[in-house]
Amino acid sequence: MLIKRNKGWEIPESQATPEAVFLNRRTMLKGVGAIGGMIAAGAALPGAAFAGHKESDEVDPSAHLYPVAQNEIFKLDRPLTPEKFATHYNNYYEFGSQKEIYQLAQNLPIRPWTIQVDGLVEKEMTLDIDDLLARMPLEERLYRHRCVEAWSIAVPYSGFPLKALIDLVRPLGSAKYLVMQTFEKPEVARGQKQFWYPWPYTDGLTMAEATNDLAFIATGYYGKPIPRQNGAPLRLAVPWKYGFKHVKGIARMTFSEQRPVSFWEEIQAAEYGFWANVNPEVSHPRWSQASEKFYGPDGLKRVPTQLYNGYAEFVAGLYDGLEKEPLYM
Repeated sequence: MLIKRNKGWEIPESQATPEAVFLNRRTMLKGVGAIGGMIAAGAALPGAAFAGHKESDEVDPSAHLYPVAQNEIFKLDRPLTPEKFATHYNNYYEFGSQKEIYQLAQNLPIRPWTIQVDGLVEKEMTLDIDDLLARMPLEERLYRHRCVEAWSIAVPYSGFPLKALIDLVRPLGSAKYLVMQTFEKPEVARGQKQFWYPWPYTDGLTMAEATNDLAFIATGYYGKPIPRQNGAPLRLAVPWKYGFKHVKGIARMTFSEQRPVSFWEEIQAAEYGFWANVNPEVSHPRWSQASEKFYGPDGLKRVPTQLYNGYAEFVAGLYDGLEKEPLYM
């Protein structure tokens, strides 16, 4: 569907996020049954604690593909903020529950990388990441990102619509859900040695959500291949949902009739549910979601949270008839 007019989710220039501030998240998980609140994808902290840490020297073979053309529909009318703030001091539970995963994530090998596609599809297959990139319509989109912890940013992703991948793999009509899982490499991702977590990280979407125009697979970030700590070589971006739905390091996609039990839902379903749509009027059990800390070019600013993170006109119809479901957890 071609959209020719500006929409409510197009963020004004005055609101975009300085790249340097993906959030300071504290860790609360200390063992079996201890539930942490720090579970959104891609948090970052300002600061110099890790000055001197460098990224992997390995050259990403997809580097020549970027930058890609920006989709004007998703354009922010402001300059983007410095890149390092969105690419440092991230939480990524596969590498540990502390925020110093930026350096640890550099150990993740991103080539070779394959994505297993199975379940209710015409033909199960294994996709090589570089072959997939060559077949997908790459573009850049600027999206809001809202963490369940009540902070937010705005970032530039490069990648392709999730629907383009779904069309390629041809799921059967009986498929109701797309289930996504991360890699399993405990030899380099030490967090996966922690037995109290239900590895691999698993989450999913309904087929209607997965084929929505906003559902996006990010393979690039700030005009370059996406860094390991941000989900290389490919991650999910669904900007109307809280960040813990944004699966990083995707290695498997399964089409299913059964709704998956997601990673955080399995740990604490009372706090982290399947739907996880943003709603300012539905509080998390331990904090309000009415407002958020927006990290912009001038620092931190408290702003009102918007229903579906400002994307309601595009996604609200997905939930017609589901009013009895816990859509905002």
